Amino acid sequence: MAEMSLPRVVADGPLAVDVLELLAGKAEILPWPTEDSPPPRSVDAVYTFGHPRVDAALLDRLGPLKVISNYGVGVDHIDVAAATARGIPVGNTPGILDGATADLGFALLLAAARRVVEGDRYARSAEFTQYDPAYMLGREAHHATLGIVGMGRIGCEVAKRARGFDMTVLYHNRNRRPEQEAAFGARYVAFGELLAESDYVMLTLPLTDATRGLIGRDALARMKPTATLINVARGPVVDMMALYDALSTRKIWSAALDVTDPEPLPRDHPLLLLDNITILPHLGSATAQTRRKMAELSVENLLLGLRGEPLRHQVRA
Repeated sequence: MAEMSLPRVVADGPLAVDVLELLAGKAEILPWPTEDSPPPRSVDAVYTFGHPRVDAALLDRLGPLKVISNYGVGVDHIDVAAATARGIPVGNTPGILDGATADLGFALLLAAARRVVEGDRYARSAEFTQYDPAYMLGREAHHATLGIVGMGRIGCEVAKRARGFDMTVLYHNRNRRPEQEAAFGARYVAFGELLAESDYVMLTLPLTDATRGLIGRDALARMKPTATLINVARGPVVDMMALYDALSTRKIWSAALDVTDPEPLPRDHPLLLLDNITILPHLGSATAQTRRKMAELSVENLLLGLRGEPLRHQVRA
């Protein structure tokens, strides 16, 4: 009896060990096609591990697909409308990484407030010769005002954590969220009011045409000179050069970014020369537990789609 062939899946790599283990014996992994190389034949599905661009042109090159599965929540790198028009469901992994991302958002908030990264560098240097109680003063997080831009799942997790710091929580969202207001003591305000009143502005919103460049020169000019900007959303939500100008001229006090635009920043980018910014290499969901769950759900979506069954989580165009 002839051996049945495995479904053929194009994936960007290298893939995590968890993903490879879950797909072992269930799919044949094919390398991501380049512009110069011919696309592989008889492809059944696409699996996006990083953020490779999946546009209409790529979909046309690959031919009919059964499913696109994304390892993560954000799908700004996938043309969902083009996939939907071709009858291709797109899966993602919402709800799994909210807590880990909110934890990191608060880690960045505290690191910026108490100058943790700057202090670490100083403590390792030859300049640190004795304790000085007047040196490297930070700003307090407890009883401060936190403005959350984007009150989705991650924003709600951030608001929950803010209660433990006795913070005043403001939020701005496309739609008002009365249940969240009651649950977390949050207050809905206009975007401009949030910027003007917040000691910490945290971005937890998706990247869309409407949010691209949302934090530019005008928005930064509305913030307090003592304020900190934290971004755990997507890099292009913030205008990087506008942020550099605001930080270098002390129009705002500091910034803490898990994401940048581009990612990574060029090594000669002026933001990398500033002391009042903390930058991480996109670690929002990077815990062993969360990444395992992301692998499980993204692979489940992939296998369901390959069988022609409804996905656990499908992105709607």
